[in-house]
Formats: sequence, C-alpha cells, structure tokens
Amino acid sequence: MEFRLTDDQLALRTGFRALLAGRFGREELRAAVERPVLDRALWRELGDAGLFSLRLPEAGGGVGLGMPEAVLVFEEAGRALLPGPLVATHLAAGTVPGADTGRTVVAASDGALVEWLAEADAVVGPAAGARPVRSVDPLTPLHRVSGERTGRPAAALLTAALQLGSAARTTELAVGYAKEREQFGRPIGAFQAVKHLCAGMLVRTEVARAAVYAAAVTSEAHGAGTGEREDVPDTRVPEIGVPETDVAGAKLLADDAAVRNARDCLQVHGGMGFTWESDVHLHLKRAWVRAGQWITEAEAAELVAAAL
Repeated sequence: MEFRLTDDQLALRTGFRALLAGRFGREELRAAVERPVLDRALWRELGDAGLFSLRLPEAGGGVGLGMPEAVLVFEEAGRALLPGPLVATHLAAGTVPGADTGRTVVAASDGALVEWLAEADAVVGPAAGARPVRSVDPLTPLHRVSGERTGRPAAALLTAALQLGSAARTTELAVGYAKEREQFGRPIGAFQAVKHLCAGMLVRTEVARAAVYAAAVTSEAHGAGTGEREDVPDTRVPEIGVPETDVAGAKLLADDAAVRNARDCLQVHGGMGFTWESDVHLHLKRAWVRAGQWITEAEAAELVAAAL
C-alpha cells in the first residue's frame, strides 16, 4: 500500500491550506466564535473551490477525485477549525441539488445527533422531533434526535480526517509555544517533561494519520470514490482490508489523538491555555463533539474487536 502523496495530492493539500489561511484565518475564527452563524458566502466559496464536489465525476460537474484526496482536504479543514456541516454537505453532493456548489447547506442525522440543523436548507436522515441541546463547542450547534445511530462509514472517515487535522494543529501549537516560552532562562521545550508531552502528541498524530489514510485507500478500493456507495453489493477484498473495520479503527485513533493532543497542548501552555484568547480550548471542545458523531469510541472498539 502506497502512503506517499503524489505531486497532485501535495498540491491539493497546499492549495487548500492556503485558501483557508486567506479566507478563514485566526481573525475570522475569532469572529465566528463571537457570532456563531454559518457564513453563507464562505460556504459558496468552498463550493466554488470544489470542496463539496471533490468526489463527483467530472462529467457531472465534479472534480473527479477520490476518497484519499477528500481525506487530505478535510484534514486541512480540521486543522483550521472550519465550522459548518462540512461532512453532510460533501456527502450530499450529487443527490441534493445545490450541495455540490455550496448554494445549499445540508445537515445530516446520524440517528442521535444533528449539527447545524437550524441553518440547514436540507436534512439527510431522521430528524423528526429533534430538540436543541447545549453544545460544548461554540461553533457546532447540536440537536438530539431519538433513535439509533446509523452507520455511515464515509461520514465517519471524513470526521476522522477532521480530527486528524486538529491533532496535527495542536501538536504544532504546543511545539511552537514550547520553543518560545522561557522558564529559568531556558525555553520550556528544553525540559524533559515538556519534550515527552510533545513527542507523545506527534506519535499519536502520525499513528492516526496512517490509519486514516489506509482507511481512505481501502474505502476507495471498495467504491467510495464517487459519492456514497453504501448501497452497492458487498465486494470486499479481504487482503486489502474491510472498509467498515478500517474506518472504525481510524476514527478510534483519530478521536484519541485529537482529544489527548488538545489536553496535552493545554498542559504545555499552562494557565495561558485555559484563557479565552488561546485557541487550544476550541480544538479540545471540537474534538469532544466530533468524538460523539457517527461512531463513538465504544462502538468503534466493538466493531474492531469483532473483526479480530
């Protein structure tokens, strides 16, 4: 299995990171936190950039790429803490009119939670009787529905990619702060206790990255390249992995990396990390919310254990 990114994939990742840095930087993030409504203009720009039509065939007006490329782009979105029902709108492209261009905002129910329901133009999945619940993340409004969680591997995988991006970003924030903040005349990164925290964060990120990328490759091999293909006959190829199990393992590792890295980043920042001005708490709150979406830690662990 080849994990090295191609030149085109590297260019895609670099281009999308630059797009978000210019359109949704720290100033825009802070403005969104102060006024948590969906930025429709930004949503249309993301649509024009191909975020939602990335996996649609070129003949259908899409970009014609696959799940591995989608994972790279969603990793960048997670890194930037980009708000909105990104996964739901991306997966609705090609089935809900306007979703591919960002003119239609789509929310989706996983049977238990729906994010951004009040802002959505269309909803996929059961949402009858949905009631608002308090969300710990100021940029992820939630509604709860009464029902059983429905498995959608593509949604879980893209959510894992968002978690991976957050884990990578908090590692960068911790390392950067450890190099700048001095104590006893030395950068705090020179102390072994801080070094170990940062090293652990990097290890968790890279392990999660390998799992997420592998799940994207196996999902692509099983027909997840263009839109939701969960209705196709089971054509699993055991020697290259079972997508549902791979996705469960990837989500499990990515959730763990995102939550624990954000906590360790808070430790490296000390008291500064708990202040409203720091972005670290925003990563931790988003990671907590995503960990409960599409497949929980317990559900993923059961799925992986059953496959052993």
